[in-house]
Amino acid sequence: MPRWRKILYSVLLVGAIVAGVALTTSLLRRPDTCAEGVERIEGECVGVNGEGYDFGTPEIADVARAIARENQRIANQPHVTVAMMLPLQSDREALRRQMRSDLQGAYLGQRQANEGEGEPPRIRLVLANPGQAYGRQEEVVDTLLRMAASPEDRLRAVTGFNLSLAATEAAVKRLTENKIPVLAARISGDRIANEDRPDGMATLKFPGLARILPTNNDAAQALANFNGERGRRNLRTVLVYDKRPDGYNESLARAFSRIKEKGPAGPAAMSFESPSIDEAGSTGNQFTQTANNICDSEADTIYFAGRTLHLRIFALKLAQVGCENRHYTIVSGSDAASLRQAMTEKDWAQLRGDDGRAKVTVQYAAPAHPDAWTTELTAWTQDHKATHGNKPSAQDLPQYLTEPQAALDTLRNQIKATRREGIALGSTPNLDDSRTMLVYDGLITIGKALHQAQRGAPETTAPTREDVGRQWSLLQSRHRVQATSGLICLTTGGNAYDKPAAIVELDPGRKGEGTLKFVGLGWPTGKPQPENCVIPSTTP
Repeated sequence: MPRWRKILYSVLLVGAIVAGVALTTSLLRRPDTCAEGVERIEGECVGVNGEGYDFGTPEIADVARAIARENQRIANQPHVTVAMMLPLQSDREALRRQMRSDLQGAYLGQRQANEGEGEPPRIRLVLANPGQAYGRQEEVVDTLLRMAASPEDRLRAVTGFNLSLAATEAAVKRLTENKIPVLAARISGDRIANEDRPDGMATLKFPGLARILPTNNDAAQALANFNGERGRRNLRTVLVYDKRPDGYNESLARAFSRIKEKGPAGPAAMSFESPSIDEAGSTGNQFTQTANNICDSEADTIYFAGRTLHLRIFALKLAQVGCENRHYTIVSGSDAASLRQAMTEKDWAQLRGDDGRAKVTVQYAAPAHPDAWTTELTAWTQDHKATHGNKPSAQDLPQYLTEPQAALDTLRNQIKATRREGIALGSTPNLDDSRTMLVYDGLITIGKALHQAQRGAPETTAPTREDVGRQWSLLQSRHRVQATSGLICLTTGGNAYDKPAAIVELDPGRKGEGTLKFVGLGWPTGKPQPENCVIPSTTP
């Protein structure tokens, strides 16, 4: 073979090897995509999608497609993008059902916001999965920042946020620092909140953050006020709290420890330590010891600062140890709204005992309950008749009850409309656990802020992120939000003022499945919101 040909073949061979290595490297570096905008990272599908992708969770497939259809319907109308950010994958069936409830509320709220105000901009809703426990929030926030800067996406708000974790706090902080408004529909931990000062001003740790759920401190105060009004002043209480770092647990324990009890002192606080939100670990063994110690005391009421998974285990252990036929009430926070879904028939039987009487009931401050407004309106009407001797007129009825009832009727009409239109949502929305109601309220609150922030022709101009964020503190008084969970009137710090807590009890009953019973409203300030929800100059 001539020398020149050998050189040519060698060059071609080297070139082929280099090209092969480059191609292999490119393929290895190319992200493994689950769907458009969603990457597979260590088995999780992380990213942002508004085209109907279900993130590998079949329970949310129908409602994800419903959101995509609504996005297509308004695609040619003036619109902006809102992201719903929360973990959307889990190995636990109960958590997947909760995700479905959240997204049902998001879809129904998107529909109402796009129809109810009757004017642009419409809402294009996208789903943002930050991974389990928000572990991949940095990648998702990167995407949301790009969408906020994009003239095509026009991201104007982020909502969702269902866990008060350090990773959640980091995501909210980075978004708000970049002037992206955040509306936290289901965060109750005190750490992810701006501070309202007594002078009516606010310390803005998260500028552009709004919350529609009472903080754990407000919820605990609402529980204390409610029970005080019912005359339960001789309680002997004990605090049981999770030592694992968790914003929800920490703020709830702090709030419970600040309650000034009227009755005799109970035993000292007792702690346990769980491995994570959705792992039991050795908590069962820890709770056996805790339950025995409580039995040896005179405590009858337990303030429980922990997550739903561990609350269920604790309640069952307390029933198991058999404390001389005594009855216990466990009082907990808003996360307990998921407890009923986690209970089995065997669990209910265990809480009842052999004689069929309840050994343990669980009371908590739920963010909302569908029976709240009719129950309270009936009681208010009866009190009025007893006091004045006549039936009140429609104008006499308090707006803090009538307006939320009207909002709940609107939500139920939206649910009926989806049935008429043949739109599948995976299941009929169940309002009892408050998830659908709260997320719905979040979307209509964002919708109201968007419509009020709109300036100029919507065909050519969309409200800026700063304009939307500035609307939060203006949503009060005449511009209050009539929401299913109660009137939303936001303070200077973006916190819901005197938002009522629906006090509910989970009672095992005498047979069959237990009941979730609404027992009354608790108010953080000790009294209902003022007329027209005008926030006083000095907040308590």
